[in-house]
Amino acid sequence: MSRISVLGAGGWGMALAIAAAARHEVLIWSPFEEEISHLKANRTNQRLLKDAVLPDSIKLTTDINEINSSDITVIATPSFAVRETAKRLKNINTGIVTIVAKGFEKESLLRLSEVVKQELPFSTVTTLSGPSHAEEVAKNIPTMLTAVSEERIAALAVQGAFSNEFLRVYTGDDIIGVELGGALKNIIAIAAGVCDGMGLGDNSKAALITRGLNEMTKLGVKMGAKAQTFAGLTGMGDLIVTCTSSHSRNNRFGYLVGSGTPVEEALRQVGTVEGYYASLMANKLSKQYGVEMPICEVCYQMLYEGLPVEETVKKLMTRPFKDE
Repeated sequence: MSRISVLGAGGWGMALAIAAAARHEVLIWSPFEEEISHLKANRTNQRLLKDAVLPDSIKLTTDINEINSSDITVIATPSFAVRETAKRLKNINTGIVTIVAKGFEKESLLRLSEVVKQELPFSTVTTLSGPSHAEEVAKNIPTMLTAVSEERIAALAVQGAFSNEFLRVYTGDDIIGVELGGALKNIIAIAAGVCDGMGLGDNSKAALITRGLNEMTKLGVKMGAKAQTFAGLTGMGDLIVTCTSSHSRNNRFGYLVGSGTPVEEALRQVGTVEGYYASLMANKLSKQYGVEMPICEVCYQMLYEGLPVEETVKKLMTRPFKDE
């Protein structure tokens, strides 16, 4: 039995805690007293994770010191809170730090493992990612993930800790590719939601997903990732599940925008939309690395520059001819 601490009481944090609780000692931490008090009283959060109940064995706290001497510490906050969360861990024995957030740091364009290593330079960092809606993991619907780290023993430890008859974890070492896949697919998922909101068909969405994967791979390789990573669970797998399911906040947000809801109102309705922020950062990275990413580019223009939704389709469909 391992001691696993989950930092963040959102849907994904709760789902992973539930999945691990059958075999491990699990604690959930949140800095928000109201959030922890609600979970202590109700053992559930119907808004974030409908019908999922936290087992009584899962401890809940707002005291960061209670995670001391954990074997694995999972950072399950939104991407914008990863640095601040990592800062809280500087004087704590965290064990292996495992990141399940997906995105970039807005100011620096750093991947999230790079952010954690800046704040915790002596920590062992892993990333756990893949096609995994929290709603399904919490219900023990079979799911597959990949744990990656520059230190193989750490990836193996995370694999062993979280694998069970419903959750199968593979291992790998391409942390760049896995993190980029997890961040960039959210942009394509917004575009897929826009397709649905506009009433476009299966042909449109299939083309969008396929060419979106091509964009993700091209930027990833330029940034040092392995091309084959994007054909796996954390690339194509995560892209498919995020582009095709209403569980996805990015997809729901895109649907609202595609059906005429103003961007700011769609953000208010959906909440945290990682692809919205990733779009801004991918636009900068594509220019920095000299990679053409037309789908990501029109998404950025639609979300930040006011490009009408209808114009995004026209711009993509009338680009100069080229080989696939």
